[in-house]
Amino acid sequence: MMEQVLLQAAERIRVAKYLTAFSGAGISVESGIPPFRGPGGIWNKYDPAILDLDVFIRQPERAWPAIKEMFLGFLSTEGEGGVQPNAAHNVLAKWEAAGRLKAVITQNIDGLHVAAGSRDVVEYHGHCRSLVCLDCGARLPLNEETTQAPVPRCSCGGLLKPDFVFFGEGIPPEAMAAAERAARRTDCMILVGTSGVVYPAAALPMLAKQNGATIIEVNPGRSDYTASIVDIFIPLKAGEAFERLEQLVG
Repeated sequence: MMEQVLLQAAERIRVAKYLTAFSGAGISVESGIPPFRGPGGIWNKYDPAILDLDVFIRQPERAWPAIKEMFLGFLSTEGEGGVQPNAAHNVLAKWEAAGRLKAVITQNIDGLHVAAGSRDVVEYHGHCRSLVCLDCGARLPLNEETTQAPVPRCSCGGLLKPDFVFFGEGIPPEAMAAAERAARRTDCMILVGTSGVVYPAAALPMLAKQNGATIIEVNPGRSDYTASIVDIFIPLKAGEAFERLEQLVG
């Protein structure tokens, strides 16, 4: 039964004219990054309020210790101890290099698609590679050196914030526009490790479906998409699913 599902998915991928991928936290679990929600999720350890923009601005001394632990700890891709892309990220990058995959839209801020070699990546919620000054807009790399101070500040005196979308903050217009263009254009979208509950990102697969795309879902468990817009459901972990799909797609 599973082999039949994989064969069906591989055929849709093979004939797609504009293949895209839409990824969520589940794709990075096999790289050692816990999901934000659910058992073992980040929000079981940290108060989500630390990533509320108003709270961050009012109480940066409360937010920064946890942010530093989170984003210089298990989210860092730098150095020997840094997290690394897994098979799912690597296969998507390989498909892009071969001209098969046209774009990756990711809700993740871990940078693993970029680290794997993907180039046409829409990081819908930003990334944790840099800091941005809330006063002058200057950007600095996010690393041990730039986050040494209890509350990192720009040379202009402004508060430095990680360069991803906080709660209460809008999606960058460029990312939103690029993601919507890809969702309207795609004829086959692979959903990988996403729950479908975080909006406005969660609306993108629905937009793709409305425009006639085949929707393939790779997820160990069912999501909000499974019964509503998904054509082919592959209940496997991301790495295993993509390794098998790569063999079948050829």
